[in-house]
Amino acid sequence: MALQAGMRVAVESESTERPSRCGVIEEVMRDDPHARYRIRWDDGHVSIYTPAAGALRALEPVRR
Repeated sequence: MALQAGMRVAVESESTERPSRCGVIEEVMRDDPHARYRIRWDDGHVSIYTPAAGALRALEPVRR
């Protein structure tokens, strides 16, 4: 499944001392094979993120 704007995602940390980060994709700036995303993280920061292989994964939507 391709990641799209509005999807919740998690990024695994490269360090065992830091937890994974979660956020919402605000914009898909470039598609695969070299994807780039603008992500608003749960702490309020926004960054441009280019994931390494397998580092970014979609989270299940919250059911209400």
